[in-house]
Amino acid sequence: MVDFYYWTTPNGHKVTMFLEETGLDYNIKPINISRGEQFDPEFLKIAPNNRIPAIVDHHPAGGGDPIRIFESGAILLYLADKTKTMIPQDLRGRNECLQWLFWQMGGLGPMAGQNHHFVQYAPESLPYAIERYVKETSRLYGVLNKHLSDGRAYICGDYSIADMAAYPWVFPHEKQRQNLSQFPALSSWFERVKNRPATQKAYEIAKSVNVAPTVDHNAKSILFGQDAKTVI
Repeated sequence: MVDFYYWTTPNGHKVTMFLEETGLDYNIKPINISRGEQFDPEFLKIAPNNRIPAIVDHHPAGGGDPIRIFESGAILLYLADKTKTMIPQDLRGRNECLQWLFWQMGGLGPMAGQNHHFVQYAPESLPYAIERYVKETSRLYGVLNKHLSDGRAYICGDYSIADMAAYPWVFPHEKQRQNLSQFPALSSWFERVKNRPATQKAYEIAKSVNVAPTVDHNAKSILFGQDAKTVI
């Protein structure tokens, strides 16, 4: 059994997609980040960066004590290695998958995240910041579109954790001011992932966990008002 500490963000969806795709037994433990539940001392023992997602695997491969993991990319890689699925098992294939996983973790996720912030949540409109991150999001979409333009169905050929990592950050493309019709290969890939039963189940679970997704003034102060004092 895997305890899954989750909220309905792109990084949270990645792990739900994996768990539903592979059929691993898991138990969702909601962490409402708009209410500050990510600062609970018990959660911080698992996720010291006070971010979701995180997991506790009570039956790790090889036995022994439960394993605690935070950071969505690390979780995906751990679960892929645990199940020996959703990542190529040969050296070249594995490294291609890891490159695209890290591309999402270091590029698409952070840049689209800043896009979300300045387009949707900033207290004042900052044209330079909006243009900067909308353009960088577009560039990253272009990188993935070019990669997919050789006719492959998924990022690494077969469906993998690279697709699960990227898809939730492309899902809100309209809010990011991106038009998928400008990225035909990316658009086709997006529809393939979207139509997978496990993806649909993951997003249905999100609706049941977060029935009223709003970010009010209090939530903004919790989500966007942190500094070093928050973790001291």
